[in-house]
Amino acid sequence: MDHSLASIHDLVTKLKEAMFSKTKGDNVYSFVSPSTYDTAWLAMIPHPLKPNTPFFKGCLEWILNNQNEDGYWGKSVKGDRPNIDALPATLVCMVVLRKWGLGVDNIEKGLKFLNANMEEMLHINRRCLPRWFSLVFPSTIELAESSGLQLMISGHMKSLVNEICECRQQVLRKEKETTVEKWHQPSLLAYLEVFQSTNYKVDRETIIEHLSEDGSLFQSPSATAQAYIFTGNQKCLEYLISLVQTCPNGVPAKYPIDVELVELSIVDQVHKLGVSEYFEDEIENTLTKVYRSYKDQEPSLQDSMKIVAEKLYKDSLAFRLFRLYGFNISPRTFCWFLDDDELLDHLEINCGKCTSVLYSVYKATDLMCFGENEMEEARSFSRKLLHKTSTMNNIVDDDVVKLPNLSRVIDEELRTPWIARLDHLDHRMWIEKNKEGPQFSGKTSSYRISCVHSTELMQLAVENYAFRQVIYQNELQELKRWSKKWGLSEMGFGREKTMYCYFAVAASTSLPHDTIIRMLVAKSAILITVADDFFDMEGTIQELHLLIEAIHRWDGEGLTGPSKVIFEVLDDLVRDTTKTLVLDGKIDMTEEFRDLWRETFDSWLTETRWGRSGYIPSMDEYLQTGMISIATHILVLKSSCFMNPSIPKNKVKPQKYESITQALMATTRLLNDIQSYEKEQDEGKMNLVLLHFKENPDATMDDSIAEVQKILEGKRNELMKHIFTDDENCDFPHQWKKLHLSCFKVFQMLFNSANLYDTETELRSDIEKAIYIPPQYEALIRVKRQTTLNPLPDKRNLVISAKHTQTPLRHHGFGYMKIKACKFNMRNVSLFNKPKLSLSLV
Repeated sequence: MDHSLASIHDLVTKLKEAMFSKTKGDNVYSFVSPSTYDTAWLAMIPHPLKPNTPFFKGCLEWILNNQNEDGYWGKSVKGDRPNIDALPATLVCMVVLRKWGLGVDNIEKGLKFLNANMEEMLHINRRCLPRWFSLVFPSTIELAESSGLQLMISGHMKSLVNEICECRQQVLRKEKETTVEKWHQPSLLAYLEVFQSTNYKVDRETIIEHLSEDGSLFQSPSATAQAYIFTGNQKCLEYLISLVQTCPNGVPAKYPIDVELVELSIVDQVHKLGVSEYFEDEIENTLTKVYRSYKDQEPSLQDSMKIVAEKLYKDSLAFRLFRLYGFNISPRTFCWFLDDDELLDHLEINCGKCTSVLYSVYKATDLMCFGENEMEEARSFSRKLLHKTSTMNNIVDDDVVKLPNLSRVIDEELRTPWIARLDHLDHRMWIEKNKEGPQFSGKTSSYRISCVHSTELMQLAVENYAFRQVIYQNELQELKRWSKKWGLSEMGFGREKTMYCYFAVAASTSLPHDTIIRMLVAKSAILITVADDFFDMEGTIQELHLLIEAIHRWDGEGLTGPSKVIFEVLDDLVRDTTKTLVLDGKIDMTEEFRDLWRETFDSWLTETRWGRSGYIPSMDEYLQTGMISIATHILVLKSSCFMNPSIPKNKVKPQKYESITQALMATTRLLNDIQSYEKEQDEGKMNLVLLHFKENPDATMDDSIAEVQKILEGKRNELMKHIFTDDENCDFPHQWKKLHLSCFKVFQMLFNSANLYDTETELRSDIEKAIYIPPQYEALIRVKRQTTLNPLPDKRNLVISAKHTQTPLRHHGFGYMKIKACKFNMRNVSLFNKPKLSLSLV
């Protein structure tokens, strides 16, 4: 374990420098993947004083040095086949080389690739070609042919090209007939470089009129390059010179990029992968800086510098991160989109092109608080459209950000809400489904920010998850020994929930090394389950009274059987807890803890008397007692004593709980009652659903469930408000609030659609994934042949260099394959800490 922790800390040190220290100013561009298409257009520009010489020689050299060995320029899909944007990129690169009389062999390889693959690539993608491709591809074909390049376009290939040309004409006609809406695609001027051969003519004045203050045309390097060639405008040239100075190794698809969006994306990725505890200061500093700009700006739709879809994605992402990390933020920072009916119509009609935006909006509404009606409207709207996209085929991929496995992630979101999922398992899901990292949309291609999805970051996520699992396995074994030692697992009645209790505690929080809190909460939850069952089904009234009296005087003399065991475990748990607190230099909380337990045991006795005497309390009377008997206040208040800062004595007083704790007590009771009313009806116990049904003779059981659900929704939103916003009546620190949230999420998971706590096997799969089975993380691994045989035989021993790579660098002696890190014990074998692994291909 020491070795694993040292490895984790080494990775954290590297990542702090790579991700946070360098994402400032122009440094962020060192992480941006270059755009072949845009780089080629800059290479087109002749020197003002030497027309036969390229002005940006570095761009031309980059083109010469970055052709794929298969003959195309551009990116590939998962290191395998080329993306569709490789077609126009390859065409433009060949035109550039032809223009300057260079790269004869490169051109020949490019033509060979296109003539062999273009028809198939177009056919596969013909039903989902994005708008930009319809504009760019036909023009690059025409440009190549006018340069004398011999493309083999005939038969089916010719009909495919004609189809795309007709799509281009439709776009051009539509552009002339309508005004481009402020939230829509960029103006066609953003594609200025490809309109020489079309009837879409643009004069010099129009181009200059649309230049941004920085001299660019819609932040597009390729369009700005053509604008300079056409107008000779000095501001355009200054923009391009600045661009090449900032990005000498190939220019990006967009410049400048939104640095704040990159910073938010880094924080989001770190959070989703479950490693945020290693970057607390960096996250705080990053969010504080971005938060200042959000506080200073007024929500507006009149932002001509940004496409509204990108703004909405960024604003909803920022809102979610601000709330998660304790910043006070208004829903207006992203709910502004609800004010524009035309924008709503556009999103609805084009939801297949805005999936990541709608997903970001929906995720933001997970953190909705009491009285935030705009958030409710935004959630309903985005959920409806996400459901719609899940039934669509051939979605055109024009999204602002392309997230990996987005359709599967959305299915999970819609099936199980965030509030009902445990953090640890969410981290696992993101590790397993996040093979590639997000892609940000440029004009004709997407670009990645390597620090957002790096080899080292994914390595840290996998190692950290495995390290937690080792801790969890050891703690669970200790907990089982403790439960067996006291006889709690062999009481002969009730529910044995040692495994369930520990799983719920461990998987719900991001406290990887805080054994004291996890064990305290798990032991308390086990004792609560056993004692509650003793009051419900085993103890006689006389036995229960004797136990209550013993607890009130805190002396177990005279107790026998289960009563004696329960008191001794309770006494030992309180002693052990307070002893640890005193040793940690904190105050003695013995009497406060005893009072919490006394109040809870009293509530169990009250409910038992009601059930056995046939007394029917009012709904209010029941809820006052039920909020105590659910015992969640014990779990969160005792645990808060071990946090920094620790909770003071005046917060741990029976009947004087803070509003946030009262809201937690109410919501967890209501969650339990909605899913347990049938069982409790059979056992003759009280339940809020049953009480409503009895008090309202005209109501059906479904009516009563709906009414309690309505009460629950109000209490839940109230709890969320206490957790995520500043409350002048509550001075709880952020860490205490997060503990309340974790506790609520556990209950929401257990009682979301059924009573999972009372099942025997429903949670088994989740427990195994959380504690025992390492993440199934698939990665590209560099493979070096031990033999000179080519091609590689099916069953040949290989040496695997344990190093991820995102872009295969195919060179002599190396090939590539995919393997899965699955079903091996990561305590003994780690893909990342072994310098060499021997592997046989199957």
